[in-house]
Amino acid sequence: MMTSAPARRRPRSPLRAGLFAALSLLAACSWVPEDGPAKKEMLGEAAAKHGLLVVDLTPPVIQSIDANGPPGFSGSFPPYHLTGEQVIGVGDAVQVTVWEAGSGGLFFPPATTDAIQQGSSRAVTIPEQVVARDGAITVPYAGRIDVVGLTPPEVEQIIVKRLSSLAIKPQALVSVTRTVSNTVSVMGEVRSGGRIPLSVKGDHLLEVIAAAGGITLPTRDTMIRLIRGGQTLSVPMQILLLHPEQDILVAPGDVVILAKKQPKILALGALMHTGQIPFDQDETSLAEAVGLAGGLDTTRSDAEGVFLMRYETAPLARILAKDTPVAPQVPADAKAFPVIYRVNLKDPMQVMLARQVKMRDGDVLYVAESKITELQKIFGIFSLLTTPIWTGAAVATVPGVVGP
Repeated sequence: MMTSAPARRRPRSPLRAGLFAALSLLAACSWVPEDGPAKKEMLGEAAAKHGLLVVDLTPPVIQSIDANGPPGFSGSFPPYHLTGEQVIGVGDAVQVTVWEAGSGGLFFPPATTDAIQQGSSRAVTIPEQVVARDGAITVPYAGRIDVVGLTPPEVEQIIVKRLSSLAIKPQALVSVTRTVSNTVSVMGEVRSGGRIPLSVKGDHLLEVIAAAGGITLPTRDTMIRLIRGGQTLSVPMQILLLHPEQDILVAPGDVVILAKKQPKILALGALMHTGQIPFDQDETSLAEAVGLAGGLDTTRSDAEGVFLMRYETAPLARILAKDTPVAPQVPADAKAFPVIYRVNLKDPMQVMLARQVKMRDGDVLYVAESKITELQKIFGIFSLLTTPIWTGAAVATVPGVVGP
């Protein structure tokens, strides 16, 4: 009985082997090149897991932004409370005048009979003194007197008390002739910057800027930066003109800097133009910012995934989080919190809402890529991997051509 020879195994074709290798490689790759996070990564639990508060733009959200936006000077700095009298500080120049009820006292020799009968008083002026680093001045026969933090009437009372047992019914008058401690420093784009003395009535920001000669730039191009203690805040000058409550009283030691306004936003993702883009801070809306970036890249953008990223005040973030189904916890001690506003530019109403949101310096505008773009990239990578395979398979099938 004859047995048939075992069937020869058909060799795997180069095409099938190459396609199998390409598909295996794509399956093993868990990434596709992207310009940023996908829309799904910025919504719901995925965003909250990373501590991001993502809010859809709605009319109530617009109202909350308008009512709880950046506080400006009036909401960021505690109000400066004026005192009835100027307080003396180190470096101030002080002049003291002392009166006695008549001659024959501490400061004046015995007078003639006529002078005594007239009962005339005598006065002596002590030369101007600069308050020393130890916070004191010297008054003859009264010694060193600590004056820092006191008002002139309070220093007068101390002088009278110390001289009452030596002089004849003494009276004193203390005047601050030159002040250093009760000044603000104004610099930058002003005509004559320097230390500006403050009046007893109190001075507002615009008043000290006027005292420095006024600004050298157009109002709409000027930013006012106020430094008080360790706190700094910049506000467009037009805000002070449009909202008088922002023209706050300055405090001694404040630094006011006038600078050219150069607000910029950072545009990222599926936009025609990306990078830092300058804009007019007082007028540019979110919808206009998209236009400044050249609009959406229609070949790869997801019009439903337009995002505005910025830091909002903690009170506003808590209000927004309250109405957001999945939201992170805003820390109780937070002063600011990152908020991301999502805009669907396929919705005409959303486009109108985007015109009501004003851009701020430092905002980030991001547009996610569409799902079809991911698919196109996958096909592109697939094509890149398989083209040599198709070419090799075609060469292998040409009669007379033998592979290596």
